[in-house]
Amino acid sequence: MKNLLLVICVLSLLCSLTSNAQESKINWLTFEQLEDSLRVQKKKVFISFNADWCVFCKKMKKTSFKNKTIISILNKEYYALEMNAESKDTIVFDGVSYINENLGKSRRPTHQIPLLLASKNNKPFSLPVHIFLDKNFKITQRYFEYLSPKKLIEILSQ
Repeated sequence: MKNLLLVICVLSLLCSLTSNAQESKINWLTFEQLEDSLRVQKKKVFISFNADWCVFCKKMKKTSFKNKTIISILNKEYYALEMNAESKDTIVFDGVSYINENLGKSRRPTHQIPLLLASKNNKPFSLPVHIFLDKNFKITQRYFEYLSPKKLIEILSQ
């Protein structure tokens, strides 16, 4: 009986540690993983576009994306994607291939996907960009700025 209690306690502790470890970071997906996930279950989508040189993108990674409340909401209610806007990768989504046509043509070559989802009328593309989509994959909100933990929690709680 003592051995059984010990096993139950150890299993309970391991489950608790695994659960806490999973909630300690955002479960970022790729576009390919998103497509597979959307086939299984429709969910809201959060996309964060960044670049290695973007100071505010780095700040969000250190603050907002480390916040336990934000991590919990994104992991439970959204499919979350993080993409380097200057990616050199070919990304296939919904049967269409997207590339970075600006490689070698621009100092900051922006991939087709962020240009399609986050371009502003008559304004140059700028980072950071955060896109919110509903369960039907329609854009509901776009933010072209650093989102503090407080502000991001407010947006996610709407």
